[in-house]
Amino acid sequence: MTVTDERSTAAGPEVGRSRLRKEDQRLITGRTRWTDNIVLPGMLHAAMVRSPFAHANIRSIETEVAEQAPGVITVVTGADVKDTQGAVATAWPITTDQKTPDHLPIAIERVACAGEIVAVVVARTAAEARDAAELVDVDYEELPAILDGREAAEDAVLAHPSLGTNTSAVWRLDSAESGTGGNVEEEIAKARTDGIVIEREYRQQRLIPSFMEPRSTVVDPTGEQVTVWTSTQVPHLLRFLIAATTGMSESKIRVIAPDVGGGFGGKLQTTAEEFATLAAARRVGKPVKYTETRSESLVSGHHGRDQYQRLTLAASKDGTVTALKVDLIANLGAYVGLVGGGTPVLGAWMFNGIYKFKAYQFNLRTVLTNTTWVDAYRGAGRPEATFAIERIMDELAAELGADPLEIRERNWITHEEFPFASVAGMTYDSGNYEAATARAKELFDYDGLRREQQERRDRKDPVQLGIGVSTFTEMCGLAPSRVLGSLNYGAGGWEHASIRMLPTGKVEVITGTSPHGQGHETAWSQIAADRLGVPFEDIEVLHGDTQIAPRGLDTYGSRSLVVGGEAVVRAADKVVEKAKLVAAHLLEANAEDLDFSGGRFTVKGTDQGIGITEVAAAQFTSHNLAEGMESGIDADATFDPVTFSFPHGTHLCAMEVDTETGGTRMRRYVAVDDIGQVVNPLIVQGQVHGGLVQGIAQALWEEAVFDEQGTLVTGSFVDYTLPTAADTISFLTDNTTSPSTTNTLGTKGVGEAGCIASTPAVVNAIVDALRPLGIDDVRMPCTPERVWTAIQSAGASAGGEVSGGAQPHFDEDAPNQDGPEPGAAEAGQKGADQ
Repeated sequence: MTVTDERSTAAGPEVGRSRLRKEDQRLITGRTRWTDNIVLPGMLHAAMVRSPFAHANIRSIETEVAEQAPGVITVVTGADVKDTQGAVATAWPITTDQKTPDHLPIAIERVACAGEIVAVVVARTAAEARDAAELVDVDYEELPAILDGREAAEDAVLAHPSLGTNTSAVWRLDSAESGTGGNVEEEIAKARTDGIVIEREYRQQRLIPSFMEPRSTVVDPTGEQVTVWTSTQVPHLLRFLIAATTGMSESKIRVIAPDVGGGFGGKLQTTAEEFATLAAARRVGKPVKYTETRSESLVSGHHGRDQYQRLTLAASKDGTVTALKVDLIANLGAYVGLVGGGTPVLGAWMFNGIYKFKAYQFNLRTVLTNTTWVDAYRGAGRPEATFAIERIMDELAAELGADPLEIRERNWITHEEFPFASVAGMTYDSGNYEAATARAKELFDYDGLRREQQERRDRKDPVQLGIGVSTFTEMCGLAPSRVLGSLNYGAGGWEHASIRMLPTGKVEVITGTSPHGQGHETAWSQIAADRLGVPFEDIEVLHGDTQIAPRGLDTYGSRSLVVGGEAVVRAADKVVEKAKLVAAHLLEANAEDLDFSGGRFTVKGTDQGIGITEVAAAQFTSHNLAEGMESGIDADATFDPVTFSFPHGTHLCAMEVDTETGGTRMRRYVAVDDIGQVVNPLIVQGQVHGGLVQGIAQALWEEAVFDEQGTLVTGSFVDYTLPTAADTISFLTDNTTSPSTTNTLGTKGVGEAGCIASTPAVVNAIVDALRPLGIDDVRMPCTPERVWTAIQSAGASAGGEVSGGAQPHFDEDAPNQDGPEPGAAEAGQKGADQ
């Protein structure tokens, strides 16, 4: 039989085309399958009993009353499953002597943070389980708690007394030691004598990944395999770590990530809830489902950021930067997450940004506290680094009385200098900061807004205009396996793909990446359509099930397209090469004499040819194959990146700041990103817009706040402020293109770019509006109260002292002018700073 296809790809290539996402039809019409939608025969439900204390010994747990409650099957404590429950794993001990406290899914003797699980109630319904959880009586002995990362470094109160210290690890990157630059102390000393030295401290507040779909897990232990459905970014890693920590055979574990409603790093984890549900299901021998409430998600799902950053920047008198020193304290929370210990390390290579420093040093101390554990959150280390370098570059411009863009241009890598070896040891393969900046200035009307800004200052307008700049690069496409190995990371960075050519002319692409909203099914179909010459509509992308896609390392770190997409390219190319041999036999020609284009093999110089789908059908029948030819043209490929990819961009933000009330309003936002080759512009635009809102939210609204006892007081969306569409404006976005030289498609990654660049752009704009008042920082989030307090602290009457063109005096040894500690109106903000 012969399969032919009358459709054509004559409309042009798929890559670069704004295709509507295939997956959206089922997602927006409710024909999807979230984990919480799964119902199995005989399925039971779990509820977690959680500690109300940040730090306490567990004297006893009384379960009898709860066990007698309606519908309750059992109550499982840590002691009940101590021989079978696996510890929640960490994959990245950044030093050989890292202090890593044991993290049991169900605590036995002690809890180290509020929200930690102390028992699991299993009942016939979720409501009965939750009601009975209230009846479990736990006798706690409350212990002193440490909440603030900087205070934790002093070891006055210990988060885990048995460790003897709160310091988990100390890690350093030094250009003099690595041979990538000079001695940072020497360069700083030179600048103190005959140049400029600027020292600033910045606070990266704690954030909560607030994904649309709360975490949910269903465990079925009744078959030959234990099957785990879970809302996760990392099904393959979870399968491996279940086996590694419980002693179960990996071949007896199947993990399925069905449709996943967002993650942003918050589901890049093997969670206590997953292991606790597994333990409960194995104990009762029936399927068990657990779905968290939103309040549980905020208190016990891992948090992000939470750093103190101390920067010292040295420059010559003309503003040419010479050295950068970073001293960082990163709060890991109560436990070291899956990659939490290494998340700050990911920023180590990015504090230097796009600039040409002679010397660089990065000093990291990770500390443990009695707060919710901290791990990767969108950008994972890169947003923190970009914020710091872009803030202090503005300080350098202010010191010189120069335009912030002028200072950046004086110090950035020019497009002729690529590939460029940075002082941090990274080789940036391609880029054009000049082109991105020129386009951003054009879209933004930079000169016009600067004129308006001066006019407002001249007339002492109470509503001042600030212009914020963020020129950034990031490292993504995580990551070359050999690099991860050198950093003691517990896995590789490769990715896998398979392509199955079906006899009906359809194609299945199996990918090891596991999407949670990125549009992989669409983009991967576009890539395969171009490489194979088959219609976009005829390609099905399968993912997220370790039985169907047995090899993979999942989705995080802007790696899906750069690494996973390249694996699809290579698998498709293998299919073509295998099919060419069959086509040559069927056409009675030599394989070397065949061309392949548009899905057809043709004999050079003739019109004789055969389509690749016809070859697939011939393989299926195997009626006319050469002697010894193996049936099947399917192919697999694994791609391990040789280096990272380095997207970049220029973001410009205009903010209006009311000096009488502290209110802020975004006036204009322009983002011009260079992400290499764009596969689907529509998806890219969505990724950028979503990232922008997350980064802007850190600048203006979001913050996780603990009170002095370690209770999360922003434990609902009433208190934890997430923006809506009504809180933002329409963004102007565009792209310049400098293709990556390290992968076939020339792609660089886009999932984190908006979130990385937007936070410093917004804060720089607010500070720029207030700088004539002598204000050089407002601690995030820049709420009206904080802005107003900074104005009052600076000693300016509201709207009366704004002086056009005035530049403040900078005392390099002075603390940030952040105003007094906020009062009760900030709902326990002092606890948040701790």
